Amino acid sequence: MLQALRNAIQLPDIRNRIIFTLFILLIYRLVSHIPVPGVDPEVLRQIREAVERNTAGGLGNLVGLLALLSGGAVFNFSVLAMGVYPYVTASLILQLMIPVIPRLEELTKEGEQGRRKISRLTTYLTVPMAALNAIGQVNIFESIGVSVANGQRVLPQWGLDRPEFILPTIVTIMTMTAGTMFAVWLGELITEQGIGNGLSIIIFGGIVSRVPSNLAQIAAGSTAVLTLISFLVITVVMVLGIVYIQEGERRIAVQYGRRVRGRRVLGGVGTHIPLKVNSAGMIPLIFAQAVLVFPAIIAGFFVNSTDASVQNFATGVVRLFSAGQSGQPGINVELVVYTILYFLLVIGFTYFYTDIMMQQQNLAENLQKQGGFIPGIRPGRTTEVFITRVTRRLTLVGALFLGVLAVLPYLLNFISYVPGFGFLRPIGNNNLLLSGAGLLIVVGVVLDTMRQLEAQLMMRNYEGFIR
Repeated sequence: MLQALRNAIQLPDIRNRIIFTLFILLIYRLVSHIPVPGVDPEVLRQIREAVERNTAGGLGNLVGLLALLSGGAVFNFSVLAMGVYPYVTASLILQLMIPVIPRLEELTKEGEQGRRKISRLTTYLTVPMAALNAIGQVNIFESIGVSVANGQRVLPQWGLDRPEFILPTIVTIMTMTAGTMFAVWLGELITEQGIGNGLSIIIFGGIVSRVPSNLAQIAAGSTAVLTLISFLVITVVMVLGIVYIQEGERRIAVQYGRRVRGRRVLGGVGTHIPLKVNSAGMIPLIFAQAVLVFPAIIAGFFVNSTDASVQNFATGVVRLFSAGQSGQPGINVELVVYTILYFLLVIGFTYFYTDIMMQQQNLAENLQKQGGFIPGIRPGRTTEVFITRVTRRLTLVGALFLGVLAVLPYLLNFISYVPGFGFLRPIGNNNLLLSGAGLLIVVGVVLDTMRQLEAQLMMRNYEGFIR
């Protein structure tokens, strides 16, 4: 592997791609420290301290999840505070609409041109989603500031209730929206001119950047040595499990009939269709988190309502859908409900996304057009039913694995209150370094990037990472 990496670095074009990817990540990290115009740094500091001490309530817990999706930029109230989350939400909405809107379903069958059109629609939809998220995020910080900063506001000139505040409010919304589009553009640059999937690498960079601070939190307890050993063992087991499931596949034998054209005999060869155990990858985890964040952001608009019943309902919604980010000790009903919802959403999105991918590939029809067939299975509809049945059986294993991986920090949190397992509390207290989404993204991005380097090396007759 080291020799193959040395060969990759020695190739000018691959070396330039790697350097370009690192350069874009550096730009993203630098821009993530540029605050939105008009932010009060002292109030922002008090809010960050309250969130880190877990004294900011349910809204503060929601900020913890937003920090994962933005790579910590939300704590700086940066122009990149929303990261690429609005783009992920827009992509989710379009994926949900594909089976419903016939025109979108037709685009998925048009190959590369159709994918480009869907990508363009996703970008267009990201703009209003980013503006909506910007308003909700500012309201969340405003509400936290009122409670932890003695009534001071993080954006003193925010709101439409006074004429002099209208222009600063519009500037704030436009700045945060532009920041999200800038992050999406950086991700596309990495995809086109760098190595790996750009948006995944952007999220990957944000997760990795928080590793040192999370390790410091784990090591700060009274049982630091035992906790660190447990953390390392659990992390290694999780990584091995992720790699095993991600690389697992079932191969369905395919035979092609012989065709005689002139003096040449075509076909008659055997091959296979590789069906992945987890063909959806990390997408279900990202979608599930996006869905769980969205209700809390919408409820953030109404937490300061003058109507007491509306305010109480909005506060309850925020508390429920941000319970997974709570660092408060103990087990409560909201955390249990959140864990169950998260588990079920991951399983549902795994099946949903896998079915969409299989519909887009249309394996049965393509096999029939190419003269291929599965031994013992009739071409056409019977083949489609067979592939669907096998895929869903495999998806059950992948979906359950993703679900357990997603809620593992919460399960460890529950176990830590069993007598004798208290040392697991710093690990299970939703430490983002151990979260299933974070670790799966890290491992998935590394595997995907390694495959792309492998392909680049094989094109140039070099031995790759995997022999």
